[in-house]
Amino acid sequence: MRWTADQVLALAPDAASRKAGSRLGSAGPWSETGCGGGSGAVWGECKGSGSKPYRTVVDTAGAAYKCSCPSRKFPCKHALGLLLLWASDEEAVKETQAPPEWAGEWLEGRRKKAG
Repeated sequence: MRWTADQVLALAPDAASRKAGSRLGSAGPWSETGCGGGSGAVWGECKGSGSKPYRTVVDTAGAAYKCSCPSRKFPCKHALGLLLLWASDEEAVKETQAPPEWAGEWLEGRRKKAG
């Protein structure tokens, strides 16, 4: 089940993160988005200021986050933005068969540690 925007924003560590995450909650900066595939996860790549997009993945079952950005805030604005997009736009973040390799590796590592 997809979360609501209020549920996502409640995860933000501070007001600045809520504001920055809200700006990234539209399809514009995102590519390679997806969710599900039996993984209980949401993932995507967000265009930032660098040459490579930030890779963001969220384990919605355990509310855990991974992003390639250098932020020290958890969740970072990219994770918040991705979750807001997932919450509001089913066309932008569609159910898929499986996550991409980079997201799948992180999810598998989490499950191995938990087991």
